[in-house]
Amino acid sequence: MSAPGSPRKMDEADPRRARVLGLAILPLLLGLLFFAASLTPSLIPRPWLLQGVLAGLVTAIGYAIGQFLNTVWRALELPTLSMPAVRKLSLFLAIPVIGLLVWTLLHAAEWQNSIRLRFEMEPLEAFSTYGIIGVATATFLVSVALGWAAQFLFDRIRRALYRIMPMRTANVLGLALAILIGFVITRDAVIRSGFDLADKSYATAQNLFADAPPAPQDTRFPGSPGSHVDWGAMGQPGRNFVVDGPDAAAISAFTGRAAMNPIRVYVGRAQSESPQVRAELALQELIRLGAFDRKVLIVASPTGTGWLDPGGHEPMEFMHDGDVATVAVQYSYLQSPLALIFETQSGLEQATATMQAIYRHWTTLPPDARPRFYMHGISLGAWSSMYSFNVFSILNDPIDGALWTGPPFPSRLWNQAVVARNPGSPYVLPEVGSGRLVRFASQYGGLERTSGPWGRLRVVYLQHASDAIVFYEPTSVWRAPEWMKEPRAPDVSPAIRFIPVVTQLQLALDMALALGVPGGYGHNYIAEDYIDPWVAVTDPEGWTDDDSTRLKAWCAQEWGQGCRRE
Repeated sequence: MSAPGSPRKMDEADPRRARVLGLAILPLLLGLLFFAASLTPSLIPRPWLLQGVLAGLVTAIGYAIGQFLNTVWRALELPTLSMPAVRKLSLFLAIPVIGLLVWTLLHAAEWQNSIRLRFEMEPLEAFSTYGIIGVATATFLVSVALGWAAQFLFDRIRRALYRIMPMRTANVLGLALAILIGFVITRDAVIRSGFDLADKSYATAQNLFADAPPAPQDTRFPGSPGSHVDWGAMGQPGRNFVVDGPDAAAISAFTGRAAMNPIRVYVGRAQSESPQVRAELALQELIRLGAFDRKVLIVASPTGTGWLDPGGHEPMEFMHDGDVATVAVQYSYLQSPLALIFETQSGLEQATATMQAIYRHWTTLPPDARPRFYMHGISLGAWSSMYSFNVFSILNDPIDGALWTGPPFPSRLWNQAVVARNPGSPYVLPEVGSGRLVRFASQYGGLERTSGPWGRLRVVYLQHASDAIVFYEPTSVWRAPEWMKEPRAPDVSPAIRFIPVVTQLQLALDMALALGVPGGYGHNYIAEDYIDPWVAVTDPEGWTDDDSTRLKAWCAQEWGQGCRRE
């Protein structure tokens, strides 16, 4: 027989908690509360299948929290309820919990429609309650099985530690070691390996040229004879960028004025392993094409896949009669959310190398004979572009401005601008000082709020209030994001409410879904969104409000509302 207080005695004396189908009832009720909360709306509409997955995950998390509290209670050897008391408490709590769950299921479709209508989407004709319950149950059971595996690991570790240290210390250290082992296995062995494979697969796909067009023979294109850039190494995103833009004839047909062929330079990730070498090749190609004789020079940072938003570049070329040179260098093959997690440093290093190489050359040119210098990026490209914006290195000879679109939430420069907003200024569309340096815009405008003059350097942030990649908040596990404390923007459902833990997972799913929405919402920025910000940043000569209106109409007709943004 084990001595009182021994590890085995503690396990055998574990209180007989009420259970159903092997699951502890009180933690399960907490999980069902999380299930009900997950049905409430967030930034992006969710189809029933994904809603079911989300509901299953948050139910499992709620259950795990309940089990964890149970474990802590027992580990501290605090008093426990008798079995009859546990049963009475379970019944007392089950009635309101189930009632709340039924009520939220009945309102789930209405809440999703409150988002869809703001996104100009058709209301849901069918929102499968049974489908949600089925998928959620399956997801929950898989999660519980993983939880049992984690519990088994924890038990093995803590019982081994009992031999060399006091019980409570062993419990705490065992839990910490189990979490650490799970993190290392999940991130480094499974996730990292998977994304390394995905990265290599995508690289291979970009280098399959059987169906790729032949290299251009016109020497004004990168990859043509005499170019410093390898046409094959560009990959599809680069090839599309350099050849698909408007030419002088198309621009003249719209403006009625003489125009030039825009210059577009792109260096692919496969060109070299070194970001510095890729940056120098981009510079040499700009020099070869006469880019520094143009009126406007744009250093653009692509998204993770190397993609550049055509809607963010073509309007600029129309505004300035094609007298524009744009350069971009690829650093990854992964989608931006994956590159943000697993290839963060690659993007930052490449953006910095590109910016430094081109800026150094630009500063050697006479100020009255060099192009105006602008920076641009969307999504992860905006983040890396901001990172390369070193105010100390450009202070004596500043560039002219920047337009950063859909900046991801970790962006330091964006966060600094938002924190510096004027009192009473909306978090999703701030006003900063007198607006001489930084202004914010959305699909609904915003630039018109500041009537004063610009300073020497002009920076505009373009962002949608419904863009979770911008407005995800890591602390939403326990604290409401700032934008939830304010009146909702026009593209955000007024029914959104903060719920600890659940809001965090909802916003995480919103990030994954942020591109799968109509243009002009979420993370899907359209050409019309860019026009007013580009006008504000670059101040095209002779450009009028009527010109902007006409260009917006042309863009809407040319691309519609469904232009792919990644």
